[in-house]
Amino acid sequence: MKISTLPVLLSRHPQVESADGVCYGRQDMTLKAGWEPIASGLLTLAKGIGCSIVYTSPSMRCLAVARKLAEHGGLPVSQDERLQELNFGQWEGMTWADVPREALDSWAADPERFFPPGGESGTNLRERVQSFWEDLIRAARPALVISHGGPLRLLDGLARGMRPDLLAPSMPQGSSRLYYVSV
Repeated sequence: MKISTLPVLLSRHPQVESADGVCYGRQDMTLKAGWEPIASGLLTLAKGIGCSIVYTSPSMRCLAVARKLAEHGGLPVSQDERLQELNFGQWEGMTWADVPREALDSWAADPERFFPPGGESGTNLRERVQSFWEDLIRAARPALVISHGGPLRLLDGLARGMRPDLLAPSMPQGSSRLYYVSV
């Protein structure tokens, strides 16, 4: 039997410790205490849609949630490098206030082609997220995807059948969105 719509649950990792005002893209960050109920609720949602796999960024803030789902719900977990946050290069660990204003303005003016020093461009992010999405659709398995603001901003657009916007608002940390995608 061919599935005509595919349930895809997109979820952003819970809040992290000590991140206010810091650019932490690829850095490993500790989840704030008390994040476990978010995983419990996510497991309920995933089971409710018949989720058969959890795809996760390899970052510990995502992987911890995925492992909790595997432990308590028996869901297989697949780490995927394409779900990592944008690589901010030399900006990683800096406060946003310390990033030169001119550089931030250049990034906002052209997020597709701007590279933070030693990092990756929006085009790089878009290409890897698009590749992941195509593989997800091809697999046609009800799935939960745990990732970060940047990749989820693009996945959200793809799930809605729209051109993903690199400057769209991010999903709040610890939130999820369910889509039924035509396949």
